[in-house]
Amino acid sequence: MEKRFEISNENYSSLNIGAKISDYLKLIKVSLSIMVVFSSVISYLLAPKVVEYDWKMIILLFIAGMLVTGSANAINQVVEKDTDAMMKRTASRPVAAGRMSVTEGWAFAVITGIAGVFLLGYYFNWLSAGLALFSMFLYAFIYTPLKKVNAIAVLVGAIPGALPCLIGWAAGNDKLSTGGWVLFAVQFLWQFPHFWAIAWIAHGDYTKAGFRLLPSEKGPTKFTALQTVAWSLLLLPVTLIPYFIGMCSYSDVKGAISIAMIVLANLFMIARCMGLYKKMDVPSARKVMFGSYMYLPIVLLAFLLSKT
Repeated sequence: MEKRFEISNENYSSLNIGAKISDYLKLIKVSLSIMVVFSSVISYLLAPKVVEYDWKMIILLFIAGMLVTGSANAINQVVEKDTDAMMKRTASRPVAAGRMSVTEGWAFAVITGIAGVFLLGYYFNWLSAGLALFSMFLYAFIYTPLKKVNAIAVLVGAIPGALPCLIGWAAGNDKLSTGGWVLFAVQFLWQFPHFWAIAWIAHGDYTKAGFRLLPSEKGPTKFTALQTVAWSLLLLPVTLIPYFIGMCSYSDVKGAISIAMIVLANLFMIARCMGLYKKMDVPSARKVMFGSYMYLPIVLLAFLLSKT
């Protein structure tokens, strides 16, 4: 009897530990964080001073990026715990659901934020660390509360959303230069069709929570769909700039494959947005959203393939 009771207690402890780890992963939005850090790592590898792959530095950048991004996401969930609790897709988040206290959420955010910024400053440079700190502040304390005020929040939020590219570039190049700003521009523009597709799908939840995120006050309209088309069209010329400034090569086989990948990815994205404009429904918005998830890594990897 005692033996069975001890085993039961051990199992209970394991379940508690597993549940706590799961909550922390939800707190940092691990899938989103990995995607954000991926763009930072690729931007680092694209920097002119990075001429060979140092896996120790790549791993350190990844860890630092996950800590900073996780901190910003944790602050976002603490600040928005009441609105998260009102929306079906976010109600199960640990702070919103009451499984994690506000104090614990803040403590986690502060510790991970400080650790991530320190790692960037100590192992790379304080320029990248400063950019990371600025990005975290802008996302958590400007963009997050602005979502309930005006749809311009999407424009503001696109800045910290694109800063990982500059952070990675600065970490590898020790300064900001044209290539880093081009990568920033690509990720900045990409976020509009990506995020408006999400806002289209979750419009009911967002409206209930008081968020104003679509470009039209009337919600999912032809104007909103047209905006996704316009921003996706802007991406095509911007993603070709690296080949004109010497950041990427177009004169060999790798360069030709790279450009073909860029053009096809852009045509794919434009077609998805045009589909939303024609059909004006949630399934089409979902196609834009999932299409955007594929688009960005393809474009960034195409740049890396043809790096000069």
